[in-house]
Amino acid sequence: MTYDIHIVGGGLAGSEAAWQCAEAGFKVRLSEMRGSGDTTPAHHTDDLAELVCSNSFRSDDADSNAVGLLHQELRALGSLILREGDRHRVPAGSALAVDRDGFSAGVTAAVAAHPNITVVRERIDALPDTPAIIATGPLTAPGLSERIAAETGRDSLAFFDAIAPIVHRDSIDMETAWFQSRWNKGEGTDYINCPLDKDQYHAFVAALIDGEKTEYREWENVPYFEGCMPIEVMAERGPETLRFGPMKGVGLDDPRTGRWPYACVQLRQDNALGTLWNIVGFQTKLKHAEQVRLFRTIPGLENAEFARLGGLHRNTFLRSPELLDETLRLRSRPNIRFAGQITGCEGYIESASIGLLAGRFAIAELRGETLAPPPVETALGALLSHITGGAEADSYQPMNVNFGLFPPIPGRTKKADRKKMYTDRARSALAEWLAA
Repeated sequence: MTYDIHIVGGGLAGSEAAWQCAEAGFKVRLSEMRGSGDTTPAHHTDDLAELVCSNSFRSDDADSNAVGLLHQELRALGSLILREGDRHRVPAGSALAVDRDGFSAGVTAAVAAHPNITVVRERIDALPDTPAIIATGPLTAPGLSERIAAETGRDSLAFFDAIAPIVHRDSIDMETAWFQSRWNKGEGTDYINCPLDKDQYHAFVAALIDGEKTEYREWENVPYFEGCMPIEVMAERGPETLRFGPMKGVGLDDPRTGRWPYACVQLRQDNALGTLWNIVGFQTKLKHAEQVRLFRTIPGLENAEFARLGGLHRNTFLRSPELLDETLRLRSRPNIRFAGQITGCEGYIESASIGLLAGRFAIAELRGETLAPPPVETALGALLSHITGGAEADSYQPMNVNFGLFPPIPGRTKKADRKKMYTDRARSALAEWLAA
């Protein structure tokens, strides 16, 4: 088989990188170990770009939110992930959430049908000697992980990542729960709300802390990522933590009382049919039987049937500021680029973004050209800058895109105007980069 570039890993980043290279006319070998007899602790299917945690791509507001701006930039650059995300959208207020099965199936079909892409179900354990992009994600197979560690001379950092349970819609008691988006954003039926009074809330928090949890002794002293913290770990930080986090009741009017509940559990639609709903923010390491017992104490979920229970797995990522250059090439082996969560970005869209950039940098190199990184004033550029040089290697941590990664707006500005100023500046900078 002859090909111009080898992409290892068929997640969001690998699929996006493959699509970009193929659309530019280059032959791609896309290696994905799922489907070859191998899998990971988090995946359930062999589809490309499977969503293993939430089904949300987060805010789609491009005027006041950094991730919404990133969505807009990806659309402008012909992202396959955003194209399929838009095609399989489900109601989620101002967020972009997708039917997870339809989305992954759509990406898989598009990639498999592309005449310039050959999908090979195989596990890669060695670093390629030809032009390559490694996008194997946070659950890279042990053999390849060992080769990466041997090549870089340093162990990867690691952290725990947790996934939330999914509930069958027809098992939710809608006499207790009700439809409403916080502050009535969106269509009004984007979330199901389960209210708790003060006693119910504190009893639930106590049970969370006391609940039987899965232990991973071989992974001791590995930190949790703040963006996907198990709910029981959050509860241990203080009795009110959850009430000001994933269980906040503000902006939600209980139709039975006309008032905000003391605390509230929200569920968000998880598939296009509306038959599956995930419990928002309820990532957990509780044992499965304990999850069923405890989550059925939530008003409205007394008879809940679970399509999937929560779980916990370890994610690994590179010390990218030290190891990668500004175009995501491994400094010690510049024929190899890295993309996606293995670089230390966090989030579906961030992973796809770095896959898109890795693909475009590779395209330029294959053409004998040089592509300048996107300006740091753009969402793409700010995220890339964080990964390749915006942090000290020893303190480098996974990061979602946010305005804190962007250069400050010069001069004195009103806080209320600042986000719009960031997004206006980013659009101008992206337009100039595309023109150049």
